[in-house]
Amino acid sequence: MANWAWVTKVHRAIYQKTDGRVGARLAGLPMCLLTTVGRKSGLLRTLPLACFPDGDDLIVVASNNGQEHDPAWWLNLREQPEAEVQFGRERRRMTASRATPEEQARLWPWLKQRNPAYARYDGRTEREIPIVILRDRS
Repeated sequence: MANWAWVTKVHRAIYQKTDGRVGARLAGLPMCLLTTVGRKSGLLRTLPLACFPDGDDLIVVASNNGQEHDPAWWLNLREQPEAEVQFGRERRRMTASRATPEEQARLWPWLKQRNPAYARYDGRTEREIPIVILRDRS
């Protein structure tokens, strides 16, 4: 996991340093920088995530690489749903919510088509992988 943490740190730094001109796509996937408030620390936490536009919304998946527990960023958003997202050069203040069962049914096949890794992650875990919808706060 240490190598993944290093890749994440470098990716975030490049994305921020180039104002989204580099790092907005990784392995063919659109990427965003999601900034949440740490539920325990109260500190801002920023990490790159695959991020899929759906109309005016942005969709992220709390897959945590198929692990049995939710990723920290999703736990943070459940506690404090306001976030900042940088998608390419665009920055937006957004509010996160978990997809309803109807939204999940619509989005999950679409997301697995765009990122086949989600199907593998889904097969690794007993938990339902949360789909998170980010909506403009304006």
